[in-house]
Amino acid sequence: MSEPDIDLRFVYDGNTDARNFRVCQVIENAPERLEFHHPTAGCITPTTTYKRKNLAVLQWEIAGRIEWSTTTSGTVWFGVDEIPCKVPIKDLRKIKNGTSQSRRFKVSGNEYKWKVAGNGQDLFCVDNKDKHVAVWIAREMSLKIAPRCVNMLERIVITCFLNLWFKGLGRWYRNPSGYLASN
Repeated sequence: MSEPDIDLRFVYDGNTDARNFRVCQVIENAPERLEFHHPTAGCITPTTTYKRKNLAVLQWEIAGRIEWSTTTSGTVWFGVDEIPCKVPIKDLRKIKNGTSQSRRFKVSGNEYKWKVAGNGQDLFCVDNKDKHVAVWIAREMSLKIAPRCVNMLERIVITCFLNLWFKGLGRWYRNPSGYLASN
C-alpha cells in the first residue's frame, strides 16, 4: 500500500493581501507547517517572509523570503543558513516556448512543471517523467504533495503560491501572439 499524499491547507486570515497566509497540515492536532507574512504598508521594497515551524521546540523560524521589485517580479530566497539559495521569480515560472501552458522550475537539476487542470481552477505539478508531484484543489484551498517529495516541500509550496498569485493577477496564459492574456 502506498503512503498517502501530504495534505496541506492554505488558510487566509482575511487580510487584503493574498501574500499573508498559513499552511497547515491536514492531520488532527498537527501544528502549522509554514507561515507567510507580507507587510501591507510602509515598505519601500516589500518582502514576504516565510517561516517554518520547528516541531522539536514548537517555535517559528525564518525559512526564507520573497523580495518583490514589483507585484510580478522579484527574488525568492530559500533558506537563511550559511548558503541561502537566491532564485529570481521568473526562474520559478519558466515558459518553455510561446505556446506553453505550463510553468517550469528546477530543484537539484531536475525539472518540474505546474499546469492548469481541465476545470481552469486547480493546478497540478509533475516531474520530468510526468509523474505526480502535487495538486492544488482550489475549492478546498488544499495542496496535496506526493510523500516522495517531502525533501522539496517548501519549493513546491512556494512555486504553487507564486503560480496562484500570477494566475490571480491574470498573468498565466499567453495567446499565440505572445502577449499576456487574462485567465
